[in-house]
Amino acid sequence: MKLIHQHPSDIAEHIIGLSETQKNIAFLTLPGELQAQVFTYLSIDEQEAILKSLGNKNTAQLLNNMSPDDRTKLLSEFPDNLIKSSINLLDEKERVIALELLGYNEDSIARIMTPNYIQTHPEWTVKRTLSHIKIHGKKAETLNFVYVVDKDNKLIDDLKIGQLLLADEDAPISSLMDNNFVAITSTTKKEQAIQLFERYDRAALPIITEKGVLVGIVTFDDMLDEVEKRDTEDIQKFGGIDALELPYTQTSLLEMVKKRAGWLIILFISEMLTASAMGYFDEEISKAVVLALFVPLIISSGGNSGSQAATLIIRAMALNEISLKKWWYVMRREIISGLLLGLILGVIGFIRIMIWQKTGLFDYGQYWFWVALSVSFSLVCIVLWGTLSGSMIPFLLKKLGLDPATASAPFVATLVDVTGLIIYFTVAAMFLTGKLL
Repeated sequence: MKLIHQHPSDIAEHIIGLSETQKNIAFLTLPGELQAQVFTYLSIDEQEAILKSLGNKNTAQLLNNMSPDDRTKLLSEFPDNLIKSSINLLDEKERVIALELLGYNEDSIARIMTPNYIQTHPEWTVKRTLSHIKIHGKKAETLNFVYVVDKDNKLIDDLKIGQLLLADEDAPISSLMDNNFVAITSTTKKEQAIQLFERYDRAALPIITEKGVLVGIVTFDDMLDEVEKRDTEDIQKFGGIDALELPYTQTSLLEMVKKRAGWLIILFISEMLTASAMGYFDEEISKAVVLALFVPLIISSGGNSGSQAATLIIRAMALNEISLKKWWYVMRREIISGLLLGLILGVIGFIRIMIWQKTGLFDYGQYWFWVALSVSFSLVCIVLWGTLSGSMIPFLLKKLGLDPATASAPFVATLVDVTGLIIYFTVAAMFLTGKLL
């Protein structure tokens, strides 16, 4: 099969595997519009390399053929001087569009919209609208919807293309309208717009100004890119890393160290409290060395339960399954979950000590039963505490206006490590005083 007959994504994958010289030749042999489509599937590094190899004429052709939203995304990655020179290569109409889109706030939904859509008017007939689509539809980003505007270009409705195809061609557009539509204000942040797309399950949504004027549309493929960015940022934060601005392979070693060092330092200093906590109980440990054997078991169980709870709650918040108002509902559920999980681990811990003692694998001394009881009861308390901490910290952060994803797994685990030791030795003192202590 010839290269030009393949999907743009497959062509891009083929080109990436070629040598630098072959890569440029293969790209330049593609027709103009196909070039623009293939270009959007290349990585930023590949795009920059190809642009450097192109002359001004070919670069201008490529940029003019790109859809406005894809072009804006590309220009946003360029340094200021390259943005200026690239915009100067555009024809007058495309230059106006590019400058307008770049003028919006980087976090706003309007930054990734396209002005290429089909609109009609309520007084037009279906026949006239379909004729308009045949003339102008080729440049439209999508033909799923046709947008109805008044004389001031204010959006008053949107119609599915199927409604037009099934309607009488002499029927006025107004007869198909129900004035029920969903639109996004141009100043809306991208993250809020993602929620609207997920809520209404639309392939495209219109973008309007504060006064209701239709200025563009955003399609779901562009929103998928934003969803990927959002989820990647949250995952990185949850792993105890500041979000990377560039992909992993494009982030410099120094930048990678800077992004990771901050959290590691904070967590390291926090973990010093663990040593301080053990030092505080050094007398108990010296009297009952056996207690130290279960410290890794105790603190890891608490950290793991906390990380689990934090993961569940942060994801539920991201999907809008729970809000701040549901904190008490979540707390009740997590108290029950924590108790049940703690009991399961507590029973396993008790049985493990009993088997080792009875079979002679290890001698925990004459007070082995009380040691087992201390470990088991501590596990119940610590797992419960870890579960509560992991589930409530995201609520606290959101209440303070911070990103719940900041409640990273390492952060929750460190918190539970320190407090878990205090719980463990307090419980041990309660059961073993007058025996081992």
